[in-house]
Amino acid sequence: MNLVEEFTLLAYDDDGTPLTDGTHLDHGLGGGLLLELALAGRVDVADKKVVALDTSPTGDPLVDAALMRIVADDKPRKPGHWVSKFAKDTRFQVLDKLVADGILRVEKDKVLWVFPRTKYPAAHGVEPVQETAARDRMRHAVLGTGAAEPRTGALCALVAATDLEKSVFGDLDQKVVKTRLREISEGAWAAEAVKKAIEEIQAAVMVAIVASTTAATAGTPS
Repeated sequence: MNLVEEFTLLAYDDDGTPLTDGTHLDHGLGGGLLLELALAGRVDVADKKVVALDTSPTGDPLVDAALMRIVADDKPRKPGHWVSKFAKDTRFQVLDKLVADGILRVEKDKVLWVFPRTKYPAAHGVEPVQETAARDRMRHAVLGTGAAEPRTGALCALVAATDLEKSVFGDLDQKVVKTRLREISEGAWAAEAVKKAIEEIQAAVMVAIVASTTAATAGTPS
């Protein structure tokens, strides 16, 4: 299971609804794709731009499609560009795959009997084993003191960058969690491309929030 799939499972509640807003969720997914490419050794950051190191397929269709988008671009782009680009169309591709794999199922209902809603609860009514495994790895890292394993460290950093730590570590002291997640995010395990991707996720989320707030304010009658 790739990083984006694990993040998606963590970002959805047991009832199939997101645990965070669309801005955080989508930019987390977009950033997760970039992190996955960096962890796979396919991209790096040079002169503040994302560059392809290896164009060979990873074997994961979603990840490989993202890599080809980077390779096909006419010039190198900053990590934030790709975080925002991937944020636009990653969510439903991942959800569709998790449904096709039998990990989640689709459930449609209406909010207040009027507004259509699509939910993605666990296929078998209990937390998927893949999600449980991801949580266990992250808890071990957060409660420990040493360096985190790269993939677990990236997932911890992704959760921290999208403000999901309360949902994932709700039973732990949040002060301790925040401090440890910061340590993990800045740890020596993270290659330059990974660190830049994490920073760009946080920056892209903030920009999107400010933009949406400004638009809402502008549309409010004085």
